[in-house]
Amino acid sequence: MPGSRHAISRRLALAASLSLVLSACAQTEASVSPFSEPTRADASALGKDPTLLVVTTRKPSGPVAPFFGSDRGNLTFAEAQMSPPGRGIAGQVSSVVNGDWAVLGVSNRTSNEAARAFAEAANGRDVLLYVHGYNETFESAARSAAQLSHSLEFQGRTAMFSWPSGGKLFDYAYDRESALWSRDGFVQALKALVANPTVGRIHIVAHSMGTFLTLEGLRELRESSDVYARIGSVILASPDIDIDAFEQTVSKLGPLARRMTLIIDPGDRALAISARLAGGVARAGAADRSRLEALGVRVADTSGRGWSMLRHDLFLSNSEVTMVVRRAMDRS
Repeated sequence: MPGSRHAISRRLALAASLSLVLSACAQTEASVSPFSEPTRADASALGKDPTLLVVTTRKPSGPVAPFFGSDRGNLTFAEAQMSPPGRGIAGQVSSVVNGDWAVLGVSNRTSNEAARAFAEAANGRDVLLYVHGYNETFESAARSAAQLSHSLEFQGRTAMFSWPSGGKLFDYAYDRESALWSRDGFVQALKALVANPTVGRIHIVAHSMGTFLTLEGLRELRESSDVYARIGSVILASPDIDIDAFEQTVSKLGPLARRMTLIIDPGDRALAISARLAGGVARAGAADRSRLEALGVRVADTSGRGWSMLRHDLFLSNSEVTMVVRRAMDRS
């Protein structure tokens, strides 16, 4: 009968769809590296003690969200209390795909000797220092820092340097100037960490425009051999830097360049827009691999790996690319 045939067809289609979903889930689970699969909320030190160290050049906005705004302010140290990913299956899937960390509150804010307070909070541990990119609020950057630490199962102290991004799509020029303006604060934070003899290796992971700030700071510190000696690895994800300026800067960093890993993608749509805004000059994150490797840095080309609308944040959203960060840290 026609009705029966339609009912059977619908059931077969439903069964086929369910099979595909389950198959996709199984493939996703199988492809997630041991470093990024959130099988438990305490896989990282941050999961056990969800307190993110923050050093920022944003102006505080008050005791409640958003905590720090887009205006420029004095260097401030604070501790952000984070809510870890869910422990159930739904929470695990959400963590792999999107990340579901949240900022519950911010405490211990101080602008007096902020850099020293930051260094003291990292006592006795290796440090993962995340520097966010363009178009980020304080909260979105904190969530990314937490998700990265959790995916890496990092066992040291996780920290974030947050500069005053406007957090808006059309604030590119403001963001670039704010990143450059924040260079002195970034330098102070690194110097303070190194001045604390109990702090271990410092791993810097910078994203997008945050790589511009990071390289400017490292260039200013090129005569500080004590700082360079304590840096374990520098990972630049989708660096939004003029390729000519990038070559000029890296050539001045000496042996530190050999501890630098670039995550690039010629198909990065966000960097294509940045290149147009910059007068057509290619960005380092979408440059020719051989040109970058000639500088002595390691290069991971993510072309064809994972899926992202802009292909600009695969180091956070794709387990294979996250493992590039883990390997770079392990090599240092």
